[in-house]
Amino acid sequence: MSFEQLDFVTYCIGNLSIRLHLPQRTVYTKLKNSGILDNYIIRGYDVLHTFGKDYIMNDLISYMQEKGALI
Repeated sequence: MSFEQLDFVTYCIGNLSIRLHLPQRTVYTKLKNSGILDNYIIRGYDVLHTFGKDYIMNDLISYMQEKGALI
């Protein structure tokens, strides 16, 4: 993982934590266990990081719901 990808991962986790009112560790665990962290955020970094914060957060929340990481 590059520094840019790591920076983006922490950006996503931090903002999701605020948006979902959950601790960052919980958000990380949900993303990691559902495969979203490795297979979507890191793998899709080149495209995802070009979008705005609201789009990224809405997209990740929808995908977390779809994968059963959020109820």
